[in-house]
Amino acid sequence: MIRSNHYEAAFEAYLREKQVGFIVIDEAKRSILGKQNIKSADFIIVGPETAKLVVDVKGRKFPSGSKGGKSWQNWAEEQDIDGLTRWATEFGTPFRAVLAFVYQIQPPYELTPGTPDLFTFHNKTYLMRAVGVAEYRQHMRVRSPKWGTVHLPVQAFRSLVQPFSEFLLQPV
Repeated sequence: MIRSNHYEAAFEAYLREKQVGFIVIDEAKRSILGKQNIKSADFIIVGPETAKLVVDVKGRKFPSGSKGGKSWQNWAEEQDIDGLTRWATEFGTPFRAVLAFVYQIQPPYELTPGTPDLFTFHNKTYLMRAVGVAEYRQHMRVRSPKWGTVHLPVQAFRSLVQPFSEFLLQPV
């Protein structure tokens, strides 16, 4: 986690409000797993019940996109997908790798009150959404070979994305 990143700070505050056990990972240095450097996750989450998650936070603005489009950006670096998968495997069952998409809702756009996982932090509104990395990997497409980024097509994202709180309740 990068402490100056408002998306990650908002996610941490969200977890605290939910009274979820978590460890924040310091991204100042690359982690080593075996003999290889591996991208660190942002959080290791345990609870509130049986959830055990390795999470990378992806901060995005909504709406975003060119020409004023209302696009829910869901891109990630391929090394994020690989790193989370390796960490979850290393921690073993029942740990699950998850991409948390933390969307800062941009005025004048507003979501309906009562929208699951709508969260206010420092006078900004965020929406907490997530996709399991295994499912993401099955449907991902290359976005930019040059930058090593991948994304989900709109329809796949819509079918896979869930409120983050759903991942906290999923059984082992």
